[in-house]
Amino acid sequence: MSEHLTATYEIRPGRGESAEERAQDIALEQTVELPEALVPAPAAGMVGEVLSVEASGRNVWQARIRFPVAATAAEWPQLINLLFGNISLKRGLRLVGVDWPQTLLDTFGGPGTGTAGLRALTGVPGRALLATALKPMGLSAGDLAERCSAFARGGVDIIKDDHGLTDQAAAPFGERLARCQAAVTDANAATGRRCQYFPNVTAQRTTLMARARAAREAGCAGVLVNPWLTGMDAIAWLRDEPGLAVMAHPSLTGGLFSPRHGISAPLLLGELFRLAGSDAVIYPNRGGRFGFSLARCERINERLRRPLGGLRAAMPTPGGGLDVTRIGAWARHYGRDTLFLVGGSLYARGDIAAASARLIDALEHAHDE
Repeated sequence: MSEHLTATYEIRPGRGESAEERAQDIALEQTVELPEALVPAPAAGMVGEVLSVEASGRNVWQARIRFPVAATAAEWPQLINLLFGNISLKRGLRLVGVDWPQTLLDTFGGPGTGTAGLRALTGVPGRALLATALKPMGLSAGDLAERCSAFARGGVDIIKDDHGLTDQAAAPFGERLARCQAAVTDANAATGRRCQYFPNVTAQRTTLMARARAAREAGCAGVLVNPWLTGMDAIAWLRDEPGLAVMAHPSLTGGLFSPRHGISAPLLLGELFRLAGSDAVIYPNRGGRFGFSLARCERINERLRRPLGGLRAAMPTPGGGLDVTRIGAWARHYGRDTLFLVGGSLYARGDIAAASARLIDALEHAHDE
Protein backbone atom coordinates (compact mmCIF):
# COMPACT_ATOMS: atom_id res chain seq x y z
CA MET A 1 0.00 0.00 0.00
CA SER A 2 1.32 3.44 -0.90
CA GLU A 3 2.06 5.95 1.87
CA HIS A 4 -0.26 8.80 2.81
CA LEU A 5 -0.32 11.96 4.84
CA THR A 6 -3.47 13.07 6.62
CA ALA A 7 -4.42 16.73 6.92
CA THR A 8 -6.99 18.11 9.35
CA TYR A 9 -9.13 21.08 8.31
CA GLU A 10 -11.61 23.22 10.19
CA ILE A 11 -14.64 23.80 7.99
CA ARG A 12 -17.23 26.55 8.37
CA PRO A 13 -19.90 25.82 5.76
CA GLY A 14 -21.82 28.64 4.15
CA ARG A 15 -25.60 28.80 3.91
CA GLY A 16 -26.94 25.80 2.06
CA GLU A 17 -23.65 23.89 2.28
CA SER A 18 -22.79 20.82 4.30
CA ALA A 19 -19.46 20.11 5.96
CA GLU A 20 -19.31 16.77 4.15
CA GLU A 21 -19.68 18.49 0.77
CA ARG A 22 -16.96 21.00 1.62
CA ALA A 23 -14.64 18.20 2.74
CA GLN A 24 -15.17 16.28 -0.49
CA ASP A 25 -14.54 19.48 -2.42
CA ILE A 26 -11.16 19.85 -0.65
CA ALA A 27 -10.24 16.27 -1.52
CA LEU A 28 -10.89 16.85 -5.21
CA GLU A 29 -9.80 20.49 -5.53
CA GLN A 30 -6.42 19.89 -3.94
CA THR A 31 -5.58 16.93 -6.17
CA VAL A 32 -7.27 16.28 -9.52
CA GLU A 33 -9.37 19.49 -9.81
CA LEU A 34 -12.22 17.64 -11.48
CA PRO A 35 -15.67 16.50 -10.40
CA GLU A 36 -15.50 12.94 -9.15
CA ALA A 37 -17.46 11.61 -12.12
CA LEU A 38 -14.84 12.95 -14.54
CA VAL A 39 -11.76 11.49 -12.84
CA PRO A 40 -10.20 8.90 -15.16
CA ALA A 41 -9.35 5.55 -13.65
CA PRO A 42 -5.54 5.98 -13.79
CA ALA A 43 -5.82 9.19 -11.73
CA ALA A 44 -8.23 7.86 -9.11
CA GLY A 45 -5.40 6.95 -6.75
CA MET A 46 -4.39 10.62 -6.48
CA VAL A 47 -7.76 11.81 -5.15
CA GLY A 48 -7.85 12.75 -1.48
CA GLU A 49 -9.95 10.52 0.75
CA VAL A 50 -12.25 12.01 3.39
CA LEU A 51 -11.71 9.90 6.47
CA SER A 52 -14.02 11.71 8.89
CA VAL A 53 -16.07 14.87 9.37
CA GLU A 54 -17.01 15.68 12.97
CA ALA A 55 -18.67 18.67 14.60
CA SER A 56 -16.27 20.65 16.81
CA GLY A 57 -18.33 23.75 17.63
CA ARG A 58 -21.20 25.88 16.47
CA ASN A 59 -21.18 25.59 12.67
CA VAL A 60 -17.59 24.32 12.85
CA TRP A 61 -16.49 20.86 11.72
CA GLN A 62 -13.15 19.09 11.63
CA ALA A 63 -12.44 17.03 8.54
CA ARG A 64 -9.56 14.58 8.22
CA ILE A 65 -8.50 14.05 4.62
CA ARG A 66 -5.87 11.58 3.50
CA PHE A 67 -3.63 12.37 0.52
CA PRO A 68 -1.13 10.08 -1.20
CA VAL A 69 2.48 11.02 -0.53
CA ALA A 70 3.07 10.63 -4.27
CA ALA A 71 0.97 13.77 -4.82
CA THR A 72 3.65 15.86 -3.06
CA ALA A 73 6.39 14.80 -5.50
CA ALA A 74 8.64 15.20 -2.41
CA GLU A 75 8.89 18.95 -3.19
CA TRP A 76 8.20 21.85 -0.83
CA PRO A 77 6.17 23.97 -3.27
CA GLN A 78 3.93 21.05 -4.15
CA LEU A 79 3.55 19.99 -0.50
CA ILE A 80 2.23 23.46 0.41
CA ASN A 81 0.14 23.50 -2.77
CA LEU A 82 -1.38 20.13 -1.89
CA LEU A 83 -2.22 21.14 1.66
CA PHE A 84 -3.63 24.60 1.02
CA GLY A 85 -3.17 25.71 -2.61
CA ASN A 86 -6.43 26.26 -4.48
CA ILE A 87 -8.56 26.20 -1.36
CA SER A 88 -6.72 29.25 -0.07
CA LEU A 89 -8.82 31.12 -2.64
CA LYS A 90 -12.03 29.92 -1.02
CA ARG A 91 -13.43 30.80 2.41
CA GLY A 92 -14.25 29.08 5.68
CA LEU A 93 -11.40 26.54 5.52
CA ARG A 94 -8.48 26.34 7.93
CA LEU A 95 -5.59 23.87 7.89
CA VAL A 96 -4.83 22.97 11.50
CA GLY A 97 -2.85 19.73 11.52
CA VAL A 98 -0.90 17.16 9.52
CA ASP A 99 -0.09 13.57 10.39
CA TRP A 100 3.30 13.04 8.75
CA PRO A 101 4.50 9.75 7.31
CA GLN A 102 8.11 8.99 8.16
CA THR A 103 9.10 9.13 4.50
CA LEU A 104 8.30 12.86 4.29
CA LEU A 105 9.98 13.59 7.61
CA ASP A 106 13.09 11.86 6.29
CA THR A 107 12.84 13.63 2.93
CA PHE A 108 12.59 17.17 4.32
CA GLY A 109 14.87 16.51 7.27
CA GLY A 110 14.11 19.22 9.81
CA PRO A 111 16.74 21.30 11.63
CA GLY A 112 20.37 20.69 10.85
CA THR A 113 21.55 22.36 14.05
CA GLY A 114 18.51 22.45 16.33
CA THR A 115 18.33 23.40 19.97
CA ALA A 116 21.37 21.42 21.06
CA GLY A 117 23.40 22.78 18.16
CA LEU A 118 22.53 26.39 18.96
CA ARG A 119 23.66 25.79 22.51
CA ALA A 120 26.95 24.39 21.21
CA LEU A 121 27.47 27.37 18.90
CA THR A 122 26.88 29.89 21.67
CA GLY A 123 28.56 27.92 24.45
CA VAL A 124 25.50 28.16 26.69
CA PRO A 125 24.64 24.75 28.16
CA GLY A 126 21.82 25.54 30.55
CA ARG A 127 19.95 28.86 30.61
CA ALA A 128 17.58 30.28 28.02
CA LEU A 129 19.34 32.12 25.19
CA LEU A 130 19.11 35.82 24.34
CA ALA A 131 18.90 37.37 20.88
CA THR A 132 18.52 40.91 19.64
CA ALA A 133 18.12 42.70 16.31
CA LEU A 134 20.36 45.31 14.71
CA LYS A 135 18.20 48.28 13.79
CA PRO A 136 16.98 50.63 12.53
CA MET A 137 17.14 50.69 8.76
CA GLY A 138 18.92 53.88 7.72
CA LEU A 139 21.97 53.59 9.99
CA SER A 140 25.36 53.13 8.36
CA ALA A 141 27.18 49.81 8.45
CA GLY A 142 29.63 51.36 10.89
CA ASP A 143 26.86 52.48 13.22
CA LEU A 144 25.24 49.03 13.13
CA ALA A 145 28.61 47.42 13.83
CA GLU A 146 29.04 49.64 16.89
CA ARG A 147 25.70 48.42 18.19
CA CYS A 148 26.71 44.86 17.34
CA SER A 149 29.89 45.27 19.38
CA ALA A 150 27.99 46.64 22.35
CA PHE A 151 25.51 43.77 22.32
CA ALA A 152 28.31 41.22 22.06
CA ARG A 153 30.26 42.82 24.89
CA GLY A 154 27.08 42.65 26.95
CA GLY A 155 26.83 38.92 26.24
CA VAL A 156 23.88 38.67 23.82
CA ASP A 157 24.07 35.16 22.42
CA ILE A 158 22.76 35.82 18.89
CA ILE A 159 22.76 39.25 17.26
CA LYS A 160 20.73 39.17 14.07
CA ASP A 161 20.06 41.73 11.38
CA ASP A 162 16.61 43.23 11.53
CA HIS A 163 14.55 41.49 8.85
CA GLY A 164 14.27 44.72 6.83
CA LEU A 165 18.03 45.14 6.51
CA THR A 166 19.08 43.84 3.11
CA ASP A 167 21.30 45.83 0.75
CA GLN A 168 20.19 49.42 1.33
CA ALA A 169 22.69 52.10 0.33
CA ALA A 170 23.16 53.21 3.95
CA ALA A 171 24.48 49.78 4.99
CA PRO A 172 25.23 47.54 1.99
CA PHE A 173 25.16 43.84 2.76
CA GLY A 174 28.84 43.17 2.12
CA GLU A 175 30.08 46.06 4.23
CA ARG A 176 27.61 45.33 7.03
CA LEU A 177 28.57 41.66 7.06
CA ALA A 178 32.28 42.40 7.31
CA ARG A 179 31.97 45.09 9.96
CA CYS A 180 29.45 43.29 12.18
CA GLN A 181 31.19 39.94 12.07
CA ALA A 182 34.49 41.63 12.89
CA ALA A 183 32.83 43.45 15.79
CA VAL A 184 31.54 40.18 17.23
CA THR A 185 34.86 38.41 16.72
CA ASP A 186 36.71 41.19 18.54
CA ALA A 187 34.18 41.29 21.39
CA ASN A 188 34.38 37.51 21.81
CA ALA A 189 38.17 37.70 21.99
CA ALA A 190 37.86 40.26 24.76
CA THR A 191 35.13 38.53 26.77
CA GLY A 192 35.78 34.84 26.13
CA ARG A 193 32.16 34.40 25.01
CA ARG A 194 30.87 32.85 21.78
CA CYS A 195 28.29 35.38 20.67
CA GLN A 196 27.08 34.89 17.09
CA TYR A 197 26.11 37.31 14.32
CA PHE A 198 23.31 36.15 11.98
CA PRO A 199 23.06 38.37 8.89
CA ASN A 200 19.81 38.57 6.96
CA VAL A 201 20.14 36.72 3.64
CA THR A 202 16.50 36.97 2.55
CA ALA A 203 16.54 37.76 -1.16
CA GLN A 204 15.86 36.32 -4.60
CA ARG A 205 17.50 32.94 -5.19
CA THR A 206 20.88 33.84 -6.66
CA THR A 207 21.37 36.77 -4.28
CA LEU A 208 20.41 34.66 -1.27
CA MET A 209 22.93 32.02 -2.28
CA ALA A 210 25.70 34.57 -2.76
CA ARG A 211 24.98 36.25 0.57
CA ALA A 212 24.84 32.94 2.43
CA ARG A 213 28.19 31.84 1.02
CA ALA A 214 29.68 35.22 1.88
CA ALA A 215 28.35 34.87 5.43
CA ARG A 216 29.97 31.46 5.79
CA GLU A 217 33.28 32.74 4.40
CA ALA A 218 33.17 35.69 6.82
CA GLY A 219 32.90 33.29 9.76
CA CYS A 220 29.18 33.42 10.48
CA ALA A 221 27.66 30.21 11.84
CA GLY A 222 24.05 31.13 11.05
CA VAL A 223 21.74 33.45 9.17
CA LEU A 224 18.28 34.98 9.30
CA VAL A 225 15.84 34.22 6.50
CA ASN A 226 12.14 34.76 5.83
CA PRO A 227 10.95 31.49 4.28
CA TRP A 228 7.52 32.80 3.33
CA LEU A 229 9.25 35.32 1.05
CA THR A 230 12.04 33.10 -0.29
CA GLY A 231 10.23 29.76 -0.43
CA MET A 232 10.47 27.02 2.15
CA ASP A 233 13.16 25.11 0.29
CA ALA A 234 15.57 28.01 0.88
CA ILE A 235 15.87 26.85 4.50
CA ALA A 236 16.94 23.38 3.44
CA TRP A 237 19.48 24.81 1.01
CA LEU A 238 20.99 26.99 3.74
CA ARG A 239 21.16 23.95 6.02
CA ASP A 240 22.65 21.59 3.43
CA GLU A 241 24.92 23.64 1.16
CA PRO A 242 26.75 26.30 3.21
CA GLY A 243 25.83 24.36 6.38
CA LEU A 244 24.44 27.33 8.28
CA ALA A 245 22.12 27.46 11.26
CA VAL A 246 18.84 29.10 10.28
CA MET A 247 16.67 31.53 12.22
CA ALA A 248 13.30 31.89 10.48
CA HIS A 249 11.34 35.16 10.48
CA PRO A 250 7.51 35.12 10.27
CA SER A 251 6.92 38.34 8.31
CA LEU A 252 4.07 38.04 5.74
CA THR A 253 2.56 34.93 7.36
CA GLY A 254 0.04 36.89 9.41
CA GLY A 255 -2.54 36.97 6.64
CA LEU A 256 -2.91 33.20 7.08
CA PHE A 257 -3.79 33.32 10.76
CA SER A 258 -7.48 34.25 10.63
CA PRO A 259 -9.61 32.15 12.98
CA ARG A 260 -11.97 31.41 10.09
CA HIS A 261 -9.69 30.77 7.10
CA GLY A 262 -6.02 30.02 6.55
CA ILE A 263 -3.33 27.94 8.25
CA SER A 264 -2.96 27.77 12.01
CA ALA A 265 0.10 29.58 13.40
CA PRO A 266 1.27 26.57 15.45
CA LEU A 267 1.22 24.38 12.34
CA LEU A 268 2.96 26.85 10.05
CA LEU A 269 5.52 28.39 12.42
CA GLY A 270 5.92 25.48 14.80
CA GLU A 271 5.82 22.51 12.47
CA LEU A 272 6.22 23.41 8.79
CA PHE A 273 9.09 25.84 9.44
CA ARG A 274 10.76 23.22 11.63
CA LEU A 275 10.29 20.46 9.06
CA ALA A 276 11.87 22.70 6.42
CA GLY A 277 15.02 23.00 8.52
CA SER A 278 14.67 26.03 10.81
CA ASP A 279 16.76 25.83 13.96
CA ALA A 280 14.98 28.77 15.63
CA VAL A 281 11.62 30.27 14.70
CA ILE A 282 10.63 33.82 15.61
CA TYR A 283 7.01 34.48 16.56
CA PRO A 284 5.23 37.43 18.22
CA ASN A 285 4.96 36.86 21.94
CA ARG A 286 1.86 37.54 23.98
CA GLY A 287 1.74 41.12 25.24
CA GLY A 288 3.73 42.50 22.33
CA ARG A 289 2.49 44.55 19.42
CA PHE A 290 1.00 41.75 17.29
CA GLY A 291 -1.76 40.28 19.45
CA PHE A 292 -0.84 36.59 19.73
CA SER A 293 -2.53 34.86 22.65
CA LEU A 294 -0.60 32.95 25.30
CA ALA A 295 -2.29 29.71 24.24
CA ARG A 296 -1.15 30.21 20.64
CA CYS A 297 2.42 30.91 21.76
CA GLU A 298 2.46 27.80 23.93
CA ARG A 299 1.19 25.67 21.03
CA ILE A 300 3.95 27.02 18.77
CA ASN A 301 6.53 26.15 21.43
CA GLU A 302 5.11 22.65 21.76
CA ARG A 303 5.24 22.01 18.01
CA LEU A 304 8.85 23.18 17.79
CA ARG A 305 9.99 20.93 20.63
CA ARG A 306 7.90 17.80 20.55
CA PRO A 307 9.20 14.46 19.26
CA LEU A 308 8.58 14.24 15.52
CA GLY A 309 9.94 11.20 13.76
CA GLY A 310 13.50 11.73 14.94
CA LEU A 311 13.76 15.37 13.79
CA ARG A 312 15.81 17.70 15.96
CA ALA A 313 13.90 20.12 18.15
CA ALA A 314 13.98 23.80 17.15
CA MET A 315 14.16 26.75 19.54
CA PRO A 316 11.04 28.87 20.04
CA THR A 317 12.04 32.52 19.64
CA PRO A 318 9.36 34.81 21.11
CA GLY A 319 9.77 38.47 20.18
CA GLY A 320 7.68 41.23 18.69
CA GLY A 321 7.81 43.64 21.61
CA LEU A 322 9.16 41.49 24.45
CA ASP A 323 9.60 43.63 27.57
CA VAL A 324 13.03 43.42 29.22
CA THR A 325 11.46 43.72 32.67
CA ARG A 326 9.54 40.47 32.09
CA ILE A 327 12.39 38.34 30.79
CA GLY A 328 12.83 36.31 33.98
CA ALA A 329 9.12 35.56 34.26
CA TRP A 330 8.93 34.48 30.63
CA ALA A 331 12.00 32.28 31.05
CA ARG A 332 10.36 30.51 33.96
CA HIS A 333 7.12 30.11 32.00
CA TYR A 334 8.56 28.92 28.67
CA GLY A 335 11.58 27.06 30.03
CA ARG A 336 15.29 26.97 29.32
CA ASP A 337 15.03 25.78 25.71
CA THR A 338 13.85 29.18 24.53
CA LEU A 339 15.64 31.93 22.62
CA PHE A 340 14.25 35.32 23.67
CA LEU A 341 14.38 38.07 21.05
CA VAL A 342 14.48 41.51 22.66
CA GLY A 343 14.70 44.63 20.51
CA GLY A 344 13.07 47.97 21.17
CA SER A 345 12.79 47.65 24.94
CA LEU A 346 16.51 46.82 25.11
CA TYR A 347 17.46 49.85 23.03
CA ALA A 348 15.29 51.96 25.33
CA ARG A 349 17.63 51.20 28.27
CA GLY A 350 20.30 53.51 26.85
CA ASP A 351 23.58 51.72 27.55
CA ILE A 352 22.86 48.58 25.54
CA ALA A 353 26.00 46.75 26.65
CA ALA A 354 25.10 47.16 30.32
CA ALA A 355 21.43 46.44 29.67
CA SER A 356 22.35 43.27 27.78
CA ALA A 357 24.55 42.10 30.65
CA ARG A 358 21.67 42.61 33.08
CA LEU A 359 19.37 40.55 30.85
CA ILE A 360 21.90 37.73 30.67
CA ASP A 361 22.14 37.82 34.46
CA ALA A 362 18.34 37.66 34.74
CA LEU A 363 18.30 34.59 32.51
CA GLU A 364 21.13 32.99 34.50
CA HIS A 365 19.10 33.32 37.70
CA ALA A 366 15.59 32.90 36.30
CA HIS A 367 15.21 29.42 37.74
CA ASP A 368 16.81 30.07 41.12
CA GLU A 369 13.48 30.77 42.77
